[in-house]
Amino acid sequence: MQARIEELLDGYQRELGPRRGLSDLTVEAYIHEARSLLEYLAASVGLEPHDPLNLENLELADVRSWLARFQRAGQSRSTLARHGASIRTFCSWLYRSGYSGQDAAARLKSPRPDNELPHVLSQDQARHLLNYAHERAKANDPVKVRDWAAAELLYASGLRISELCSLDVASLGADSTVRVIGKGNKERIVPYGVPATRALMRYLDLRPGLIKSPTKALFLGVRGGRMNPRQMREVVHRLAAEAGVPDISPHDLRHSAATHLLEGGSDLRTVQEILGHSSLQTTQRYTHVSAERLRSAFSQSHPRA
Repeated sequence: MQARIEELLDGYQRELGPRRGLSDLTVEAYIHEARSLLEYLAASVGLEPHDPLNLENLELADVRSWLARFQRAGQSRSTLARHGASIRTFCSWLYRSGYSGQDAAARLKSPRPDNELPHVLSQDQARHLLNYAHERAKANDPVKVRDWAAAELLYASGLRISELCSLDVASLGADSTVRVIGKGNKERIVPYGVPATRALMRYLDLRPGLIKSPTKALFLGVRGGRMNPRQMREVVHRLAAEAGVPDISPHDLRHSAATHLLEGGSDLRTVQEILGHSSLQTTQRYTHVSAERLRSAFSQSHPRA
């Protein structure tokens, strides 16, 4: 059965959103992956994106060929695994919807994710980054105050970047907690400390200066819309570069928060709850980070190291 790319994506989006109850950001990521595959398949047979595409004979080799492009581009195994998981969902939908004669990605095996330890800042580096963001915000520019508040909240709460961007003003509690909707639409309440509270209160005072039309979103871009993860990543990278600390991503701030909590004496279960991990095994990775740092400090300072 032939169909145009936009027709396929519209049907797939209807499946993902209302029927599965996925968040808007997750649906957007799944649609992006599906579009990438469809445009690759169209180009491989000389079709334009608006031409009808016949997926009746879609097979595993086609999906592997699409994935191989990302591997040649040097993407990590964890990223390749994410591509594979997303496209398995899409190919299953194509088969169930009658667009393809088989579930082409059913036998697709994802590469084993990297076992590299997370990249984290030291506590001194994190403190320097946030102090710099604070100093930068003293000009009372709403954008710079927003950047300070976002960085403080990311580090204080260990939120995922998608969770941070999805926050509404009403997500903030009066008791310095934030209500988060995480993976699988699971809700959790995460506390944050005095520095993040101070930054958020200042940002909320200046947030009206960014509003162009009524919105519930907490973090707003210069055009008044909800900030997306790409924009927030740019904020964190820019702050790190200007502060003179190692380049980090928002997820690295999450890793740093988890590591520093454990170094400060928090137990694994507490950190698991804060981060929203479904498995304690995921949280246990951070104990290795702390152990690596202890070994490094020992080798540099102990007289009999």
